[in-house]
Amino acid sequence: MILPIVAYGDPVLRKVGEEIDQDYPKLKELISNMWETMYNASGVGLAAPQIGLPIRLFVVDTTPFSDDEDLSPDEQKLLNGFKKVFINAHIEEESGTDWPFNEGCLSIPDVREDVNRKERIRITYVDENFKEHVETYDGLLARVIQHEYDHIEGILFTDKLSSLKKRLLKGRLANISKGKISVDYRMRFPNVKKAR
Repeated sequence: MILPIVAYGDPVLRKVGEEIDQDYPKLKELISNMWETMYNASGVGLAAPQIGLPIRLFVVDTTPFSDDEDLSPDEQKLLNGFKKVFINAHIEEESGTDWPFNEGCLSIPDVREDVNRKERIRITYVDENFKEHVETYDGLLARVIQHEYDHIEGILFTDKLSSLKKRLLKGRLANISKGKISVDYRMRFPNVKKAR
């Protein structure tokens, strides 16, 4: 089932996600709905807060990036078919140099900005079968995971921009929260005035 994606300005996007266990209600169905919602919106990642649930769960599929000619053949191969569910994730370490990349977010449509992030991460998480993993990622894989991880920490990519950039985006972000934007996927806007 395709779920509406929560727009910028909704308080759920600012909550730190709660850990969940195997008994979380309809977890398999939720994960399946998240994949469907993400693919419908042409995303490469989707976090539970973006569908209104303040829990530590996100999904990532970087396959669309594997067509990028600017990437090395090795990186294209890594990104192709990388599809994972991250539950109760914690980034243990971020290392390497900061590097910029143009990011966007399904909750903040039509806004893309360069964001600096560390090139490498070590992350612990459990998968959809609650098997534990400790893994290291770098480059674009690390970045997609960092972006989704920020969502379960109540952080948006716009928080990482300079104060000047934030001021310049203020009006556009306010319009997104009011639903004054055209998107080709279902969204839920926090500040839409209800008609009487």
